Amino acid sequence: MTVIETLTSNRTAARLAKNIRTILLVLAMGPVATLSAQDEKPTTKEDTPAPVEIEKTPSTDDVEIQSAKAQAPKKFKVIFELSTGDVELEVARKLAPLGVDQFYQAVNDGFYDECRFFRVVKGFVVQFGINGDPKVQQQWKDQPIKDDPVLFSNLKGTICFATSGPDTRTTQMFINLSDNSRLNNLGFAAFGRVNKGMKHIEAITDEYGEQPQQDRIQTEGNDYLKKSFPKMDYIKRAYVVGRDSAAK
Repeated sequence: MTVIETLTSNRTAARLAKNIRTILLVLAMGPVATLSAQDEKPTTKEDTPAPVEIEKTPSTDDVEIQSAKAQAPKKFKVIFELSTGDVELEVARKLAPLGVDQFYQAVNDGFYDECRFFRVVKGFVVQFGINGDPKVQQQWKDQPIKDDPVLFSNLKGTICFATSGPDTRTTQMFINLSDNSRLNNLGFAAFGRVNKGMKHIEAITDEYGEQPQQDRIQTEGNDYLKKSFPKMDYIKRAYVVGRDSAAK
C-alpha cells in the first residue's frame, strides 16, 4: 500500500468513526422535532397569548361597591330627571368599556341621585358627579379606574368622565355644551350622548360658574352646596331604562 493509499484509508476510517459517534449522540438525545411548512410561519400578535392580569383583592372598604360590579350592556339608555327637565342619555359600551361599566354601576347604585351641577362653564361644559353624602363619595373616590382609549369625539351633547390625570376616573363627569373635540388629544374618552332633552342641559344655571370649592363638596357634601348655592340645578334621580326604573 502506497503512502497516499494509507493516508486515504486512515481518513476514511476517521470519518466513519466520527459519523458513528454522531449517530450515537443523536440516539442518546431522543427524537428531534421537525417543522412543517405550516409550523414555520412567523408568530403574529394574534398567536401571542395575552398577559394574565392579577385582580386586586378588595379590602373591607371595597366590598360594598365591588359586590355590585357588573358588566354593562352593549347599549343602554339612562334617564336623568333634572331640576330643569328630563334628559335621556344613550350609551355604548364599545366606546369606553371601563368607563361605561363604572357609569352603569354608579347609576344602578343610585350614586347620581341628588348630585349637583357644581361647575357650569357657559359654552363649554356642565360638570357633576360628587355625591351629596361625603361617606359615599369617599368610598368611590378611593377606587379610580384605568383610562380607556379615545374612540368617540367630545362633540356637543356627549358625556365624558372628568379626570385629574392618567387613570384617575371615578364618578365625576361632564356633558359638553359645544364642540370640544380638542379634549380628545388630552385623553378624554366620551362614551355616550344626550339623545333627548339637550335643552334641559343648556338650561342648567351658570349663575355660580366655578365658584363651588370641590374640596368642600367632598367633605361637606350637599349641605355645603344647598346652603351656599341654593339655586344650583341637580339630578333628582338617575336610572337605566328598563332596569329597576319603577323602584327608583
